[in-house]
Amino acid sequence: MDWERLLSAKRFGMEHYENAKKHERTEYQRDYDRLIFSSPFRRLQNKTQVFPLPGSIFVHNRLTHSLEVASVGRSMGENVGRELRKKYPGSEAHFEEIGSIVAAACLAHDMGNPPFGHSGEKAISTFFSEGKGAFLKGEVEQEGGRWSDFTCFEGNANAIRLLMHQFRGRREGGFAMTYSTLASIVKYPYSSELSGGKNKFGFFASEEDDYRQIAEDLGVAKQNEYPLRFVRYPLVYLVEAADDICYQVMDIEDAHKLRLLTTEKAIELFLGFFEGESRERCVRILSYVTDVNEQIAYLRSAVIGLLVGECSALFLANEEQILAGEFSGTLIGNVSPVIAKAYGRCAEFALQYIYRSKDVLDIELAGYRIIGYLLDVFTDAIRNPQHAYSKLLLDRIPEQYETDSTTLYGKTQSVIDYISGMTDVYALDLYRKITGMGLPVV
Repeated sequence: MDWERLLSAKRFGMEHYENAKKHERTEYQRDYDRLIFSSPFRRLQNKTQVFPLPGSIFVHNRLTHSLEVASVGRSMGENVGRELRKKYPGSEAHFEEIGSIVAAACLAHDMGNPPFGHSGEKAISTFFSEGKGAFLKGEVEQEGGRWSDFTCFEGNANAIRLLMHQFRGRREGGFAMTYSTLASIVKYPYSSELSGGKNKFGFFASEEDDYRQIAEDLGVAKQNEYPLRFVRYPLVYLVEAADDICYQVMDIEDAHKLRLLTTEKAIELFLGFFEGESRERCVRILSYVTDVNEQIAYLRSAVIGLLVGECSALFLANEEQILAGEFSGTLIGNVSPVIAKAYGRCAEFALQYIYRSKDVLDIELAGYRIIGYLLDVFTDAIRNPQHAYSKLLLDRIPEQYETDSTTLYGKTQSVIDYISGMTDVYALDLYRKITGMGLPVV
């Protein structure tokens, strides 16, 4: 792979309008702005990240998380872009735009996630793998549909669908994003048939040919044709690292605000990233600050700065392997031993005391119940559209979703499109109304 081809301003769905060299330095910034002002991005403010949506204490939701990931991603992208320009001074590749590409991809990386955090993904998958939706398998596969797209539902693949699919009444190309931004979002560039039963793949069958077109145009190396598999587009590593940095570090800060861990423990976890003079400097600065939340905020920013520098350097050190499609693992998985040990401690603590806390488990239980019920009633409605109750339910689904698709695979996708786009509050409200537990105010 080579950078001049990889950094392309060509827009998906607008190829016949685009002069790829015209405005190339600003197209990625337009991607960023297009996402910021979109309705799906705005809805992220009412989608759970880890902890239930805030009461008196404000914690991260999907929107604040995405904005922070974009900030971290831009920093790493600019670091990498500056050094690549020095390494390839004669190249026509627009390295100075890498920060903008990564930032836009970071903004979009969670846009396909359903309500109720990661439990929403599990709820959709298990509805089809072991729930009431399992009986649809024979009919979907008989039509030639890819059943694993449903049983291994992946928010990342759903983000690509949201951005690329031409929903009814919308323009060709969906969001009409640049090829480089779209490719930077796909963490797992292969079909669900290669996911091994895990919720890790990059595109549904419905978007497979579109992703193939983008990857081949960018010169991304292909590993397998059937089932389709490409190597990672290089900038995916930076987007992934930005996400890894933010969720791990910010979950610790949120847990501290919610008093799930003590100030002493939070400080211990964050100081573990530093040694020698760096650690002494952190301890000295902490002694100047008496506000507990400010102490944690300072250490959080110091840890993020450290990880940004480390991951940027790792990308540059392994650039040739990355371009050859031979780099293995993630950037965060290849950091130096001291940092790796501290990151591992944070991950272990989060798994034991944060992700299994009562509030987090309660929101997951609610998510399973609500999403499972909505999938049940709406999949029944698309299979029996002539029923009076089905007609009432289908009238609730906006026209952009193709519930009248010619295949059961397409109809089922339309239901998932509708439900995965809901906010936590909307899904709960609709659940209450359908079950009769809540009625409109008259």
